[in-house]
Amino acid sequence: MRRFKVGVSVRKKRWKTSLICFATFLLLSGTLALWLTTKAAELQSELTSAASLVPQLKHEIELDDKLAVRQTVDGMAIHTRKAADIARFPVWSMSTSLPLIGENFRAASELAISGNDVVQLAVMPLADSYQALDWDNLAPNHDGVDLAPLGGVRTELSAAAQAIRDSAARLGDIDSDKLLPQIRQPLVQATSQLNSYRAIFDTAADLASVAPEMMGSTSPRTYLLMIQNNAEARASGGIPGALAELSIDKGKLALDAQSSAGDLGIMSPVLPIDSQQQQIYSARMGKYMQDVNLTPDFPTAATTARAMWQAKTGRLVDGVISIDPVVLSYILQSTGPVSVNGPELAVVRASGLPTELRGDNVVPTLLSDVYAKITQPKLQDAYFAGVAKEVFSALSSGKGEGKGLVAGITRGAEEGRVLVWSANTSEQSVISKYALSGSISGPSVLPAQFGVYFNDGTGAKMDYYVKHTVQLVKECPADGYEQTMVRVTSTNTAPADAATSLPAYVTGGGAYGIAPGTVQTNIVTYGPVQSNVESANIDSQKTPFAPYLHANRPVGVIAQQLAPGESKTVEFTFGKIVQHTEPNVVVTPTVQPVKDVVLPTKIASCDKEQ
Repeated sequence: MRRFKVGVSVRKKRWKTSLICFATFLLLSGTLALWLTTKAAELQSELTSAASLVPQLKHEIELDDKLAVRQTVDGMAIHTRKAADIARFPVWSMSTSLPLIGENFRAASELAISGNDVVQLAVMPLADSYQALDWDNLAPNHDGVDLAPLGGVRTELSAAAQAIRDSAARLGDIDSDKLLPQIRQPLVQATSQLNSYRAIFDTAADLASVAPEMMGSTSPRTYLLMIQNNAEARASGGIPGALAELSIDKGKLALDAQSSAGDLGIMSPVLPIDSQQQQIYSARMGKYMQDVNLTPDFPTAATTARAMWQAKTGRLVDGVISIDPVVLSYILQSTGPVSVNGPELAVVRASGLPTELRGDNVVPTLLSDVYAKITQPKLQDAYFAGVAKEVFSALSSGKGEGKGLVAGITRGAEEGRVLVWSANTSEQSVISKYALSGSISGPSVLPAQFGVYFNDGTGAKMDYYVKHTVQLVKECPADGYEQTMVRVTSTNTAPADAATSLPAYVTGGGAYGIAPGTVQTNIVTYGPVQSNVESANIDSQKTPFAPYLHANRPVGVIAQQLAPGESKTVEFTFGKIVQHTEPNVVVTPTVQPVKDVVLPTKIASCDKEQ
């Protein structure tokens, strides 16, 4: 009996101890849970506070308020540092191993640490460099440009780009499907933002790596400047009528040896062109400077133009730069008006053309009025050259605000109106990553990229009157492959009496068998790599077309004529598309704003039961 009572007593003590331990565990667990909940709220609050400062920082940078930028960046750093400190706390780190919820703590840790790395390793060093840069002094002026600060910032930009790449990779490795919605949403948002910032910082780092040398920081550079005339369409913009050598020495610009495509004459012997492009665009590419850019591939056009320039002038340039009158208008919006001086001034006054060119009148003047009021091609070329000379003179003299010039040239590059090719292979390898290269293949071309390019077949300057729209239509998949239709609508807006009211130089005067006032355009459409161009329609009626292949991309070509006031719609259907990414389209830059030409992609309605 005694033994039984002793046993009962022992069991009671054990139960009591167990209850006390369990209660203590519950208490500790509750305390830990409360601590984790509190810290999680603090971590979220700090990251939210840091993120809320980003729009403010962008606004302050736009205002060039360097003191405010510094204060805002310091504030971001305080918030992200506090969030990272919470994530590195031992108890928090241990919580990442808990079953079921551990992945959420790990994801929150990565968010906090990545956010802090981006601010500490990217934003803060760049803010320091931003304080040191004088943006106005980076614009061309009488004394050139002090390129040392731009060269000095390349290290910070490279490190910043690397920090963002590393952070984006860490967040990208997290399986968001396993996370609670409260964690998943900010993780997905942060990953998307980092990837977008990554592209920006990679671009800035690449620019800083090549720009100083290309602007003559170590030795003078000379480029062939081609000003494409959009009134006579070529695939990359327009006929390269006006030519000049652009010399850059330590950022100081000088426009020398001005000429025109007509002055260069015919190449003999004709320069060789690769067989695929010669089949599509003919040997004219290697015969006339006016036709080097029948191809949309600017590296091909640039190397051919460089060879022609050397053959005709005996001078070998370091690269080729192409712009158009629309870019000149962007530059003039920053520099202010320029006056046309020199030998062509008497001609200008007699013709009634403006002697002062501004951002709002330079395009119609150069692409339309000059042909209506000056009938001699040599005098037209002289006026064109005079305007270009004055614009670059304004640039080199320091007229214009630095950021405005950068914004205008950047806008031109985004629209495909500024194209650059360098004979230096290391520089060209960097340029080739971007649309600025004007390449139809390589790293600058997106996986599901289409191209719509226009080449004049009238032999005239009627493209000033042609308006286009281009739209991709994602059709229903066929046999497991994507299908996309490329729809191109073109309208000839010339007056009904264009045959008589416009000069013969503008209409072509019927020289190529095209009735005066009518426009003939060769519409060249590229599909993505490995796809097929399967059919073509004009105004919904099936029509024959010329199929080709260029750089493993299918090409369809149709020649189209439009009388004054007439519109037509050409549709190319591409099938066997293996890329499942969202399609995009690149177009020839015309007189129209590119945003008015490229319409939003249309998605066909597909009935799954069919």
